[in-house]
Amino acid sequence: MTSSYIFLTPPGSAGTRLDETRVIRDGFTWLGLLFPWAWLLVHRLWLYAAAAFLLQAIGGVLMDEPGLWPAGAAITLGVNLLVGLEGQNLRIRNLADKGWNEDALIAADTIGIAEDVYFSDRAAAAAGDDAATPDWQNKSRPNGPHSQATSLGLFGFDGGR
Repeated sequence: MTSSYIFLTPPGSAGTRLDETRVIRDGFTWLGLLFPWAWLLVHRLWLYAAAAFLLQAIGGVLMDEPGLWPAGAAITLGVNLLVGLEGQNLRIRNLADKGWNEDALIAADTIGIAEDVYFSDRAAAAAGDDAATPDWQNKSRPNGPHSQATSLGLFGFDGGR
């Protein structure tokens, strides 16, 4: 299954310190769903971890009260789902707030493939090898006038009728 991987470079590096580049998979995290506040603590998201712990504690207290079990379960499940779905985005936003730059977004099947694509592109740019990238601006265009035919019987592409 293809996932998106976001590559972040340290503040002020402008892509020169490749060994410090961080890669974060943009997507759902099972550990964030199962252990939300612990997962947030591991990733040094202190304020979010405290909020998740507090909300889960409130949900746990409400589940012990008669008649409030559904509300407590909803709060606890909501916190788990929120961290599972948006936890990686919280990590990315936290690093961006510290000055890290989002350098690339690469869709790949595995993190290894994404890293190969990212670092091979950086190595080609550092070597000054322009043969690896196509020159899209200088492609030849077909000769002859553009067709005046309409698309599906509607207006033409040139805006005419």
